[in-house]
Formats: sequence, C-alpha cells, structure tokens
Amino acid sequence: MRYYSLNRQSETVDFRTATIAGQAPDGGLYFPETIPQFPAGFVEQLPHLEPAEVAYTVLAPYVGEAIPEAELRCICAETVNFPFPLVPVANGISALELFHGPTLAFKDVGARFMSRCLGYFSRSETRPVTVLVATSGDTGGAVASGFLGVPGVEVVILYPSGRVSPVQEQQLTALGQNVTALEIRGNFDDCQRLVKQAFRDQELMQQRRFTSANSINVARWLPQQVYYCYGVAQALAQTGNPPVVAVPSGNFGNLCAGLLAHVSGLPVARFVAACNANAVVPAYLTSGRYAAQPAVATLSNAMDVGDPSNFGRILELFGNEYPSIREKLSGYSVSDNETAATIRRVHQQTGYVLDPHGAVAYFALEHYLARNPEAAGVFLETAHPVKFPDVVEAATGREVAVPAELQTLMQQPKRSVVLAPAYEELREYLTGQLQESSVTA
Repeated sequence: MRYYSLNRQSETVDFRTATIAGQAPDGGLYFPETIPQFPAGFVEQLPHLEPAEVAYTVLAPYVGEAIPEAELRCICAETVNFPFPLVPVANGISALELFHGPTLAFKDVGARFMSRCLGYFSRSETRPVTVLVATSGDTGGAVASGFLGVPGVEVVILYPSGRVSPVQEQQLTALGQNVTALEIRGNFDDCQRLVKQAFRDQELMQQRRFTSANSINVARWLPQQVYYCYGVAQALAQTGNPPVVAVPSGNFGNLCAGLLAHVSGLPVARFVAACNANAVVPAYLTSGRYAAQPAVATLSNAMDVGDPSNFGRILELFGNEYPSIREKLSGYSVSDNETAATIRRVHQQTGYVLDPHGAVAYFALEHYLARNPEAAGVFLETAHPVKFPDVVEAATGREVAVPAELQTLMQQPKRSVVLAPAYEELREYLTGQLQESSVTA
C-alpha cells in the first residue's frame, strides 16, 4: 500500500513513512492509493470472528509489508482487548459503546494501534521520535496513555486552556514520564494551527524528528474502522438490516473511518454527521459550499472544531462529488440546550446516561429516523459520562460515579506548560528555550 498527499506535491510513501511523518512534506494529509475491499464472506462471518481477527483483516492491507504478520497480529490484539457492546437504548436506537478502553474514550483504539506501530518502528530509529498532537478533549488522554513509557518516543500534547473537562485535563497532565502537556490560551483550532505550523517548519523538523498522533496520522485514523465492523455485526444480528449510523463529529476522522469501511464493503444504510454549534459540514451538506468558521465552545467540547482536517479525506473518498456525498451522508447541528435536554429526557425515559457527545448523536439520529421510521439506528457513544460530570449531573440530577481506574489518577498533581496561541512560543518551547517558570502545578 502506498499513500499520497491530498496536496499532491509530495512523493508517495509506505505505511511506515506515513506513520512516522504524520503529515506529508507539502502539508497535506496522507491518503491510501487504493481502497481495499473486504474479503469474500468477511461481512457474513463478522459475528463469529474474534475482534483481533477482524482488526487484522481490516488493517493488514493498509500496513502492507511495513510490519511482519506476527507482529501486526499482536498489535491488533492489544489494540482491541476491551469490549465494544451494542446496547439497546430506545425503540429502534442502540448505542455502540466505545468507552470501555483504558481512558474511557473511543480514541483508545487509534492511539493504542498507533503507539504500538510507532514503538515497533522506533526500534530501528537512531534518534527519539517526538509525537506532537493537538486535542479538543479525548485524543490527548488516549495518546498519553497509549504512548506512556514507550521507549524512544516523547509526547507533547497541546490542549485549549479551560475548554476540556476536569477528567480529560487530568488524563493529559498527570501522567508525566515521557508525556508533556502544553496548555494553550486559545481554542482547539489554535492548537491544531500551531501543530500544523510546526510540521511546516523545515528548520525545526531537521532538529527533531516529529510525528502527529491526531487523526491526521494514518495509524490513528485507519484503525477506527474496526469498531464499525463490530457495531454493524451486532446490529445485523439484531435486526437483519444495515443500520443508520450517527457519529458525533468534530475533526471528522471518526466518521471518515466509518465511510472508509463502508466503501470497503461494510453494509451501512446511511451515515449521520452529528455536530454541535460548529456546523460547517452540515452547512456544506445543505449548500454544497465549504466555509471554515472560528470554533465555538460548547458542552460537547471534543467536537469544538471549526475547520475539520479530515473532511478533506471524505471529499477525496467520494471524488469531491457533492451528489455522491449527499447520497450517503446527512448532517445535523445540535444546540447545547438540545444536548442537555436529550441527556435529561433519555435518562428519564430509559435510564440510560448519555455523555454530551453521545447526546448530540442521539438527537441527530432521532431526527433522521423520524423521517425514515422504517430504519433502525446506531449512535456512537464515544466517551464515558464521568468525563463530563457538570453537564451530565445537571441534566440527570444524579452524581456520576468515578470508575475505580480513574480515582488514583484524579489525585495526582496537574503538570502543564502554559503558552499563548503564538507559534513563536511553541517553537521556543520545542527548541528548549522556555524558562522553567512557565510550569504550573
């Protein structure tokens, strides 16, 4: 498998090079030259296959010869060694729960796969690799956990100050070791812009070997396909029909992975892009015109993205043909009031506790199914409610219990480096010129 840049100004590369580089030299996202098709009988066999076997079957064509089969099978097994249950919530609506991993978020899958791939590649590297990543919430925690203690890999995470939940911030800042958190006085788009500037800084890139663990990195993006396979397999077993899948969407890597699995042969009736007030993609689906906007802070903070990087991959997947995208994808924008009301109503009616991101997807799915009552729907519940206690407890009137695996972490001191949303400050930090006085406890 070869990967090309969406900017089409760089040479094609293999999986190893794309993973280590993160982004192409011309600033573009890497995209596979061909979209593999699932093997004959794979979909029919899905309910009977082990999760690790599903992951290997899906991902092996993308990895190619970059990792030996035995090593890749081991990586896949470690990536998906926790449950992915499909839980009925209401009539015709089920939740695919993706929060049973170590950091209680769907991004554990991509982060664990990438960390193990990069750990394998770093064995042959002569200098450390620095993972530079921007997070709007859960990516950073998953990356920090996935890469913690990996030899030869340093992790630097940029996050927007005051715009992540207490649990999310603790998962970013309390681990230490080879993980550093940079607290940016701005929003997620500022963090993402700074990371992109760093990757375009040729002088800096020559000084240190950088890669990204955002979903712009193919090793973070591609493995997200596997849980769509798990969810659709369970849905087919329950109803016999391909489901409508609603995806909480911010930077659009998650939804793009689902669409990629569908193009490879996974039966999905339709996808619903469930967005909060940051609704540039729903606007595009209505008008056919894409216009980035400044990010707006919402209750579903991990989706507060005004210029989603991975939407370019969705355009590429469908040949930039607006009618083809509209044929497979619907979009909804959900307000904070609607999000909180959905958490409250679903809890009162069913006892199920949604997190704010799952609530956005539930609301959008409900609205789609109201116009298509014959369909059955699945929404992705991407994070545990404990990550958003203020929102969830205000809506349900009940305290969200902290899982035992988080209690020790929550007692650890916060360690972050506070920076302005200016590239000069990030560059100074990365080149070791910031003073220790910037560190906060």
